Amino acid sequence: MDRVIIGVVSCKLSVTIEARDNREILRAAGRFGTDTRSYHQLLKVARQWPERTWAVEGGANGIGRPPLAQRLLADGERVLDVPAKLAARARVFDTGQGRKTDAADAHAIVMVALRDKGLRELSADPELMVLRMLCDRRDELSRARAQAAGRLHRLFLELLAGGAPVKKSTAQYKALLATVHPRDPAGKIRRRMAAEELADLARCDAKLKAMKAELKAAVQASGSHLMDICGIGPAGAARILADVGDIARFPDRNHFASWTGTAPIDASSGEHTRHRLSRAGNRRHGHVLYMAGIVQLRNDTPGRAYHRRKLTAGKTAMEAMRCLRRRLSDVVYRQLAADAAACAPAPRQAGPGGHSGATLSSSAAGLPPGTGTSDQPLPGPAPQTLPPPPALETTPAAPAAATQRRRAGGVNVERPTGRTTLTPTSAGAHSTASGPHT
Repeated sequence: MDRVIIGVVSCKLSVTIEARDNREILRAAGRFGTDTRSYHQLLKVARQWPERTWAVEGGANGIGRPPLAQRLLADGERVLDVPAKLAARARVFDTGQGRKTDAADAHAIVMVALRDKGLRELSADPELMVLRMLCDRRDELSRARAQAAGRLHRLFLELLAGGAPVKKSTAQYKALLATVHPRDPAGKIRRRMAAEELADLARCDAKLKAMKAELKAAVQASGSHLMDICGIGPAGAARILADVGDIARFPDRNHFASWTGTAPIDASSGEHTRHRLSRAGNRRHGHVLYMAGIVQLRNDTPGRAYHRRKLTAGKTAMEAMRCLRRRLSDVVYRQLAADAAACAPAPRQAGPGGHSGATLSSSAAGLPPGTGTSDQPLPGPAPQTLPPPPALETTPAAPAAATQRRRAGGVNVERPTGRTTLTPTSAGAHSTASGPHT
């Protein structure tokens, strides 16, 4: 039975689909609403194909995840995540221009899902869902606190001559505000607004403290040891776990570094060899690794020693920090792989069939820190997938009579090079020859 891929473009009020089979023949296309009745109509259309797979653009982290992808997973459907970059490339190659419509996006998504066999399959993991929601809430609280601190600092610029110093704690701001007693009406309003902003700042601090404890408990319950790495706290560890999911989807540490945006891009020219910062990848993970690098530079850690060695080698401070982030990406990858190996079932004992293969913690996977430098750029091209050319079959030497018969048939086997050639003796000789034509 044909396998059908359903490409989905999920918007706020509508869902556009295009279904094609594995021969790329169009099976259905349409537009549905996002309410419950329209969703059941969508499922009714899709269930006419027993072998079906959904392809959702941005299903892991985009707008397609909350409204549609999770509902499909809850109903037992198989859902693939199509990155927006791949869909955009397919749309440009197919249409010759980058104009976006829901129908064109659905067509690009389904074509990517049909031709790309390495797409990520989404899964309904309650623990990861909880971590992701807690991380998103923590980021929202952090942004709200930063905005409240900015408004409070602006009010202090008008209440005090020269303003208040930045980077103060809530208690310090409160003590500073107690020394301000304006007499004019505008000054009294500013002081009241500053008191309100200070109260908002205190509430955000209390929520962030509680959220940090909740994130720490969730990370420890998952069995991860990411917080053992210097510079990675509960928020950073939870963000890494929530976005990475299964570490096995990364073939090696170089692909993981490319995903985090820490793999440098080769920008060499002539005799000048250099690498520049990659603007691609997951920027939130890049921020987590950057903060981990800052913490390691402030303390006596191997990261600071590594950073100093890079400075001694002639790199600038920015280039040395990029190298440190690349090395920290390798450390995080090794820790995630070790945690996955620890949580995996125990390997089978050696039996008549021999020992089992290498695990993620094996040195065969390239995990020890001495396997390569942190300056390694993006992963190279994939290995050749074409089958090797068939080897020439060797047969024992034939008797002299058989040699004479083959020579009469048009095959010359007496050449010292070992190659089998055809001689133009007769037209029928070509059909009886078994060696390759030259």
